[in-house]
Amino acid sequence: MGESIKIDCNVEIPMRDGVTLRADVYRPDDAKPHSVLLARLPYNKDLSPISLSLLSPIRAARRGYVVVVQDTRGRFKSDGQFSLFVGEAEDGFDTVAWCAAQPWSDGKVGMYGASYFGATQWLTAMAAPPALQTIIPTITASDYYEGWTYQGGAFQQGFIQFWTAGMATETLTRLDDAPADARRKLYGAIFDMGKTAKFPLVDFPPASVPGLMDHYRTWLQHPSRDAFWENVRIESKYEQMEVAALHIGGWYDIFLEGTLRNFAGMRTRGKSARARQRQRLVVGPWLHGLFNRIVGAVDFGPGALPDAIDLGGLHLQWFDSCFGDTADTGAPVRLFVMGANIWRDENEWPLARAVATPFYLNSAGRANSRRGNGCLVAQPVAQEASDVFLYDPEQPVPTYGGCTLMPGAQSAGPQEQREVEDREDVLVYTSEPLSEPLEVTGPVEALVYAATDGRDTDFTAKLVAVAPDGRALNLCDGIVRARYRNSLSNAELLEPGRVYEYRIFLGSTSYVFAPGFRLRLQVSSSNFPRFDRNLNTGGELGMESAGRVAVQRVMHGGAYTSCVILPVIPQGVTR
Repeated sequence: MGESIKIDCNVEIPMRDGVTLRADVYRPDDAKPHSVLLARLPYNKDLSPISLSLLSPIRAARRGYVVVVQDTRGRFKSDGQFSLFVGEAEDGFDTVAWCAAQPWSDGKVGMYGASYFGATQWLTAMAAPPALQTIIPTITASDYYEGWTYQGGAFQQGFIQFWTAGMATETLTRLDDAPADARRKLYGAIFDMGKTAKFPLVDFPPASVPGLMDHYRTWLQHPSRDAFWENVRIESKYEQMEVAALHIGGWYDIFLEGTLRNFAGMRTRGKSARARQRQRLVVGPWLHGLFNRIVGAVDFGPGALPDAIDLGGLHLQWFDSCFGDTADTGAPVRLFVMGANIWRDENEWPLARAVATPFYLNSAGRANSRRGNGCLVAQPVAQEASDVFLYDPEQPVPTYGGCTLMPGAQSAGPQEQREVEDREDVLVYTSEPLSEPLEVTGPVEALVYAATDGRDTDFTAKLVAVAPDGRALNLCDGIVRARYRNSLSNAELLEPGRVYEYRIFLGSTSYVFAPGFRLRLQVSSSNFPRFDRNLNTGGELGMESAGRVAVQRVMHGGAYTSCVILPVIPQGVTR
């Protein structure tokens, strides 16, 4: 293709309601029609580190594509009022139609981008504009309730407060009648999240400014998966969508499960056989938006760098295949296997050859902290026993690592766990050292039988890899809010003292435990500020100001088969 390109800035694109959105258009400097690549983002199209990080528009234009990078409604150069998720389907539909109708367009449109502009892709695909043929959603969700705003019924406080406050900095510039203290409330929250993480949640200072972040309070008013969330739920709309998709995710990305579910859902439930066949998945060891070799406290080697697999080139190869209607000969799935630190091709997700393997909780009645006697064993134990800890919402277990997006140097990725495991309110169950390698690739779940003296509480679980030198690094973790133990749509309070079954989804991973390593499961009742603190009262979520200490009892042995269930990949068995 030619080297000469033309860039048109702030091109006006009219929406159906008369609002004007603006975009920069990068195109080959010729008179030929070209396929169009569209990115719609709320983070400012003029900030190249954000809008251009995955695929350079200049590189794509030199390849022969027209690239349109648009500020979404109410953001930066675009007119209108911004409201998270609301109206993205309609604006996306209208923008795709505009792109297809331009003289420099051949009528074929694809979309790309990460995080929220992954959301703009899926919401546009739900609206089914005829010209949209393919998307490349990267590190984005499948459900804006579960996995974005809430998880297991718990509010994702650290992410939601950090992200919505950051988004509100642009909104503040558009408020004509903002109160005098609005800027202080907003920037005070952004730069000192620890001091603003108080009760009740609804009183988050920036949310008290009218028009600044009204969606925050609205989301707290919908703590269950109800019709409000269903309207924009991607997972329930796969049957309506025709698009081919290349899904890109990271093992420590906050939206990892959304990426995996979108891939698997479109492979089985896409609108047509063609759509179901044209789905691809790539998962690296990355954090949200940071595609580095050093992730948290671990260096995964040069193979983890985006240049090692040329993420930009993958984008262009995918678009070439979809627009040229050529055969895509790549493997459906490409995974980075941590521990071994290698890329591997697979035929599906989850892996068909994975064997669900339980490791059972056991102790002599005191699994509290890593100094206790908790252990993981391969066979169920006949003798019933229990471990007890106190959960005090005023002294929660701090977040150390995981699939998060919030302030704090140790908040995300694989991080050393021994400081957390020194706490008496963290139950620690550890296996004997492994005699041979053990690969765990797939979704992980903990089955925990437990009782509390409260009407509601939380239970958390975290899978940890323990090296021979004692270093303990987290792989995946999860939470369940007790009132949502049976359904995310219907809350059911507890009978104090009664033993209930809790299935805690820890998320997915791909990791090889080397010989000499040990498996470890942490069980507790808080992971703060990643998740909001349950006050153990059964009161209205987000509105409570005072809590109580809960006595938690985790049962195991006998009829209580508490365990962590791992997707173990048999050695010597290939795809």
